[in-house]
Amino acid sequence: MRTAYLEGSSVASLARGHDVSRGAIRPAAAAKDAPIPELLVTLDMPGKVADFLRTADLEPAERATLDQSVTVRRGQAYTLRVSASPAVHRQLLDRCQPLDNAAAIPAQRKARREYANRVSNLDQ
Repeated sequence: MRTAYLEGSSVASLARGHDVSRGAIRPAAAAKDAPIPELLVTLDMPGKVADFLRTADLEPAERATLDQSVTVRRGQAYTLRVSASPAVHRQLLDRCQPLDNAAAIPAQRKARREYANRVSNLDQ
C-alpha cells in the first residue's frame, strides 16, 4: 500500500481499493517522509583491520558493531564477520585510512585493500 502511495496513488483511491477508511491510509501517507532503514550487510573484515580499529577512537555505534561481530578463525589469523548497514561499513573503512600510508606494514595495507574491495562491491 505504501509503495502504491509513493508511486502517486491518492489516499482516496487506495482506501477504495483496499476497502478501508481514508484514516487507515493516512499513517502510510505520513510515513512517506520517514527514511527507509538500510538493510544489514554481513562482510568479512580481515583481522589486521579489526585489530587496528579496536585501538582507534570510534563512535559508540561503530564500537558496538565491532563488539557484536563474530570472530572466525583462519589458520593463524582471524576474520571478523561484521553485520552492519553499508553506511557503517563505509565509516569503518574511513577510520582505517591510516593503513594506506607508507609507514603501515604491507600486510595491513593489503588487509585494508581487501576490506575496501568488499565495501565497494556493496555499491554495485
